[in-house]
Amino acid sequence: MKVSFKIHYDTQFGQQLAVSGSIAVLGKGKETDALKMSHLGGGVWIAEIDLSKSRAKSFEYNYLLVDEGNGITYKEAGAPRVVEINKKLKKVVLVDAWNPYHEIENAYDTAAFDVIFKSNAPTVKAPRKSSKDTNYTFEVNVPRIHQDYVVKVVGTTKELGEWDIAKALPMQYDADRRLWTITTPIKASHHKLKYKYVLVNVKDKKAAPELEGGFDHMFDINENDPSIAVKFSDHRFTYDKHNWKGMGVALPVFSLRTENGLGVGEFLDIKGLVDWSVETGMRLVQILPVNDTMATYTWIDSYPYASVSVYALHPMYVNLEAIGDLKDKKKMTKLKKLKKTLNALDTVDYEAVMDAKMDFLKEIWSEKKASFFKSAKVKAFIKEQEEWLLPYAAFCYLRDKYRTPDFSKFEDFAKFDAKKVAKLFDAKSKVKDDVNFYVFVQYHLHAQLLEASEYAQSKGVVLKGDIPIGIYRFSADAWTAPHLYNMNGQAGAPPDDFAVNGQNWGFPTYDWDTMKKDGYAWWTSRMTHLSQYFQTFRIDHILGFFRIWEIPIDSVQGLLGQFRPALPLHINELENRGVSFNHDRFCKPYIREHFLGEMFGEDTDWVRSEFLEHKWDSAYNFKAAFDSQLKLQKHFDGLMAKKGADKERLERVRDGLYSLHNEVLLIPALGYEDGMHYAPRVTMDKSRTFAELTPAQQYHFYELYVDYFFKRQEELWAAQAMEKLPAIKEATNMLICGEDLGMVPDCVPGVMKELEILSLEIQRMPKDPSISFGHPGNYPYDSVASPSSHDMSTVRGWWKEDRGDTQRFYNEILGNWGEAPEDCEPWIAEQVLQQHLYADSIWCIFPLQDLLAIDGEVRRDDAEAERINVPAIKHHYWRYRMHLSCEELVKLKSFNNKLKGLVTASGRNTAY
Repeated sequence: MKVSFKIHYDTQFGQQLAVSGSIAVLGKGKETDALKMSHLGGGVWIAEIDLSKSRAKSFEYNYLLVDEGNGITYKEAGAPRVVEINKKLKKVVLVDAWNPYHEIENAYDTAAFDVIFKSNAPTVKAPRKSSKDTNYTFEVNVPRIHQDYVVKVVGTTKELGEWDIAKALPMQYDADRRLWTITTPIKASHHKLKYKYVLVNVKDKKAAPELEGGFDHMFDINENDPSIAVKFSDHRFTYDKHNWKGMGVALPVFSLRTENGLGVGEFLDIKGLVDWSVETGMRLVQILPVNDTMATYTWIDSYPYASVSVYALHPMYVNLEAIGDLKDKKKMTKLKKLKKTLNALDTVDYEAVMDAKMDFLKEIWSEKKASFFKSAKVKAFIKEQEEWLLPYAAFCYLRDKYRTPDFSKFEDFAKFDAKKVAKLFDAKSKVKDDVNFYVFVQYHLHAQLLEASEYAQSKGVVLKGDIPIGIYRFSADAWTAPHLYNMNGQAGAPPDDFAVNGQNWGFPTYDWDTMKKDGYAWWTSRMTHLSQYFQTFRIDHILGFFRIWEIPIDSVQGLLGQFRPALPLHINELENRGVSFNHDRFCKPYIREHFLGEMFGEDTDWVRSEFLEHKWDSAYNFKAAFDSQLKLQKHFDGLMAKKGADKERLERVRDGLYSLHNEVLLIPALGYEDGMHYAPRVTMDKSRTFAELTPAQQYHFYELYVDYFFKRQEELWAAQAMEKLPAIKEATNMLICGEDLGMVPDCVPGVMKELEILSLEIQRMPKDPSISFGHPGNYPYDSVASPSSHDMSTVRGWWKEDRGDTQRFYNEILGNWGEAPEDCEPWIAEQVLQQHLYADSIWCIFPLQDLLAIDGEVRRDDAEAERINVPAIKHHYWRYRMHLSCEELVKLKSFNNKLKGLVTASGRNTAY
């Protein structure tokens, strides 16, 4: 048996197509051994293999594009094709179509659209086969189809109905492969076969069929031989209608409010938000990260992006009643009273909620621990998750024992040892109940989030998660696998309009070289774990996969960071431009007498005598005790801890001293210890040290600055992302959205488009630096449109921040005449909503606060109380709660009907 491959692909010079498959002649999955194809011209590529000696019953394959110019091998998107080997056949001809990664319709093949487009395809009988004619198999992917429709194939031959749709050949749905397929004999009376696929409503005979758009599929019939089979894999049905678009709502789980809550949203409360989404025509619910962040047992742990485990879920989100009641009735009565008190609060009291939940969980664990491990579901959960679950439970026990998450203080357990950790769980262990308590809690959290996810799917609503870019420095992840992280650096983000000093998240950065050695197994494991609960997710700070902003370990703010990896500046570049390198002037904090008074006012003398030392007349250095921002932070923390301290004054002085540390032009490049390689300080042109250079020096420094940040790194960063992101994308079938805001390199849009990762379009953070606001009418289809995010004020809150911005937005973007109203009136919020609804973006996702803003009777009175996070505040308290319960939301019939009408009118509530 011979197998012939044929595919059309327009390549460029230096590019080669190849077939990679599961059998030896196709390389056995090894891309470097894939079968190279021959080019016939006109974009047609062919190859042939002989399987007469093969013992395989079937094989899988896909196509590769090998670019010899850049050394990159590009894969197709989607699952491999499958061929059954039939020894009775002389030849199989495979006529395929390339499945490009950058095709937006690939989104329809993801788990998200398994929820949106549910196929209840009826079984179709295959046509009778003739022993005299060649058999032709038609195979096409049609993910976007209504449950009342089936796919048929119609064409020039009698077997395909001779273009009469009423006589078109019905196809069968292969649920495992997500393909519509049919095999039929075709007589050789036709030299040119032309055909198309068509969608036909089987329940409503009057409904018009939907014929595939584009050109006819064509094939030359040269054979009339029953020992030859031809298979057409036509990739995807070509729609002749507009793309599908959907609407969703975003809200952190902790912000959910229900009538019987405990002062915080819980996983099972997601059901209420799903019910409201159904009422209003929305098909997606987006949440923030839900991992365990318990490190200090204070409100600081409310920050959801600093998890102590990338796998474990936060105990805050467990519903206690779903676990069971305590036998002690007095304690149950006490809990019910506390629930009423906490649930009446406007905001989340994180510490009170956590104290109440952990107390109850420990009580109920003591009652149920004897029977807990007898459950088959519990045993299955532990077996599936033990690789991360047991180390996490041990970490939590040790954190509690030593009253710190800093594992360097865990004494005998400071260095992770799997065998020593396993002994903690032994039947004879004195602490087995303490460590297994956290297994108990995680099991119930898993069960409840899974229940909420399955409920959402049953209602046709997609659940969207959020994956932080970093890990917490003192986490179970860092304890168990420190070799995967650079613990001597800090991850963050360069400055933007919302954090002018940059952001320092304090997370260690990743050792990507080490992660690469096992094919990014840590990331693929993380993605697989998430896919239990979510069908789509947002990658927080996707720019970190291109390059990360790494900040020195002794810095507090983010301005002294630099991108890693990066091609640094060599001092010869300065010399070649006529700027003589001066380490003291360019690399040391520039502190001069003439601006100290302006910065510190009446505190100038104290600052000068306490923190600085003379370098020469009118020039200063920091004293050794204060020669880093971290040393300053510790010093001022001590001053502010004293009784009666003027904290506002001390913070002002401290921040001024921080800014003096930032007064440098060049920073030693990471990975270079030779004193010859440097990175320019970000936003150096806004510094005093830059302002006091000569005009010629300013010109040359700024040229180098622009080259470093906006030109020279592009190829390097694109290659970095193309190594990491495909492995992460291929780990699951979830739809991916990347948070690509901030200082975005030019290479980012192209890479995201190539990998079909949706971009995030926020109106107040346009990708084009030449404009102040994005217009939803210009957003691409492969994007998520939103007016704001959890890191920003709501539309109503922003409206009051800058009168000039508000006025320009009111006139230029909304197209209104005259003076903008003082407040964001409901009709203005509705204009913003409608603009976004009519965007081309595949998803429009609004924070709940911005949706409620369109109705003066429904929205909260105080817009400021609706803000979730302020990025400029390092330890912000994340405590926002809905002012309405989910039950009340569902009952808002008039509002819900209005919102549903807006969503439906925009075309974002269609069945398929």
